[in-house]
Amino acid sequence: MNPDSNIKYLKGVGEKRAAMLAKLGISTLWDLLTFFPRVYEDWSKITPIKYAPIGENVCIRAIAGMPCREHKIRKGMTLYKTEVTDGDSLLDITFFNNKYAAAKIEQGKEYLFFGKITGKGYYRQMTSPEFEEVSDSGRMRPIYPQTAGLNSKAIEKLIKTAFESCDKIEDPIPKDIRNAYCLLNLEGALRSIHFPESEDMLSEARRRLIFEELFLLELGMMRLKTKNRRSTAYKIRKDYTEEFFSLLPFELTGAQKRAIAESTADMMQDIPMNRLLQGDVGSGKTAVSAALIYNCTKNGCQSALMAPTEVLAMQHYKTLTKMFENTDIEISLLTGSTPAAEKRKIKVALKDGGIDLIVGTHALIQKDVEFRNLALAVTDEQHRFGVNQRGSLASKGVNPHTLVMSATPIPRTLALIIYGDLDLSILDEMPKGRQKIETFLVNSEIRERAYGYIKKHLCEGMQGYIVCPMVDENEEMEELAAATSLFKNLSDGFFKGFRLGLLHGKMKPAEKKAVMESFASGETQLLVSTTVIEVGIDVPNAVIMVIENAERFGLSQLHQLRGRIGRGSHKSSCIMISDAQNEETTHRLQTLASTTDGFKIADEDLKLRGPGDFFGSRQHGLPEMKIADMMTDGEAIRETHAAAAHLLQKNPALEGEEFDLLRKAVNRLFARGISMN
Repeated sequence: MNPDSNIKYLKGVGEKRAAMLAKLGISTLWDLLTFFPRVYEDWSKITPIKYAPIGENVCIRAIAGMPCREHKIRKGMTLYKTEVTDGDSLLDITFFNNKYAAAKIEQGKEYLFFGKITGKGYYRQMTSPEFEEVSDSGRMRPIYPQTAGLNSKAIEKLIKTAFESCDKIEDPIPKDIRNAYCLLNLEGALRSIHFPESEDMLSEARRRLIFEELFLLELGMMRLKTKNRRSTAYKIRKDYTEEFFSLLPFELTGAQKRAIAESTADMMQDIPMNRLLQGDVGSGKTAVSAALIYNCTKNGCQSALMAPTEVLAMQHYKTLTKMFENTDIEISLLTGSTPAAEKRKIKVALKDGGIDLIVGTHALIQKDVEFRNLALAVTDEQHRFGVNQRGSLASKGVNPHTLVMSATPIPRTLALIIYGDLDLSILDEMPKGRQKIETFLVNSEIRERAYGYIKKHLCEGMQGYIVCPMVDENEEMEELAAATSLFKNLSDGFFKGFRLGLLHGKMKPAEKKAVMESFASGETQLLVSTTVIEVGIDVPNAVIMVIENAERFGLSQLHQLRGRIGRGSHKSSCIMISDAQNEETTHRLQTLASTTDGFKIADEDLKLRGPGDFFGSRQHGLPEMKIADMMTDGEAIRETHAAAAHLLQKNPALEGEEFDLLRKAVNRLFARGISMN
């Protein structure tokens, strides 16, 4: 059979089983061969009965002292019991309602029993174990993900049949690369991943298959990176960076200057810049983008900055307007709530070239938004946009330069994969004057003291936030703080006489704007809010934050929220309130309390949630990994990145017969994600 053959034609499958296999994502013979075990039972390690640890799965080699005896407990419940010995100790074996298994055990025969040990003292018992005659065992057994009607043993049997039925399995990785990295051939690796003869063979099989998956991914991402790099119509002729620096009333960090230099050098090339600017909350990404915008404008071209929310778009508009107030740069703001008449005027001015910089939301990628000469497309909070949306803004120009900014720190090895189609600049310094934020984790019994701490700061002329996980009260989740009710209770109670504001996502844009302006001006002292403040609010006078039900937020989200304070020269404090007892949740919150390093927090968040959850539902269109783990296989990522770069440097198009299978394998992988066409 061909590896691409429909699975229903494999002996032992048929229409009914094919439908079951489809639920596991298996539709071809190749899908079955690459349906990897989730764990293994090691039947080669024999444990003496008296040393078998309680509560753990072990393999016992023992002789059945008697046939299984039947015990009817009640209607519908029958136990089958026997006693086995390894010559030194006894072990009770029990099966529930399994006459078939019980009948297979013969007195005087030796078996291997695999299962969890229970008991007290010297007494040992094993309930419903897997078992085999000694002559058939002594190996590592694969355990597969299962579905109704199809257990792991049945899948194992089908995979054995697949190997017997499959035509020669061709290897996509050329022999010289396999030799250079000491890799098994593909067929050997597949057989060993399913039926390993030893832990060493399993390790080698995993290494080979992880290498292949990451190598194909790296090749695909690198090819994607260069695929559309045609000449840009907007090569920057003159560098005005020093002139931009002279506009600023503050000194940029070394990291900011380095990122500006890297980006400007890109923009002075014939092909468009395609760069990711990654930096922690408050590291100064907007100032970097402003330098590039200034260069574009001075070279006679337009720029656009797109943000995921109106709150953030408004903040960028205000920041950039202030930065460019002593220049003749024309800036406009375009969002969903921009009045219709103003929208029409903005669109006309954009098309005529009367606007140098447009800041906005998704409104910028509407069909009727046209530019005269868009040279720079900036996207903020990249993880909130899909690949296609990012491309939509760039499509408004003729191969413009692209800068994507993210305040969600990612380990560098992971960034090689996630943003493989982008060059990378990292802001790893904080601007001078930024205060380290003290963070505390307390339970609800301390809430009144926390509120008193806020009140102390308000009386000293400072401002603060109280963040809630919900907008309105919900009967099913009474324990959660709701912004609307908490705002009313605090206004009439603990903070009576203080000026409180309420901000949440259900409010109309005009209402949100009014509340934000009141808080930014200092008129509002305390803002009760939902996560709508996660990005886009920059009030240096806000120095204290209380987060209610902190366990309801992700680590990166909590870090983003905390980043709303500590933006000025005053000492700042964040207090997380949570009564959560769950060990994992407590560990997560204590991690945030112990560090303000966004990269460490991102590492922990990725470990807890995995890349898929961390980035949302396939936000980047990347292929799903079957065996590689982007968090734990960092060394393999670095190795395959170097291998892919070296190969593409010599052969960018992977031309030649020896690379036919490699090209096809890359395209097959990317058929599960970003299109390579």
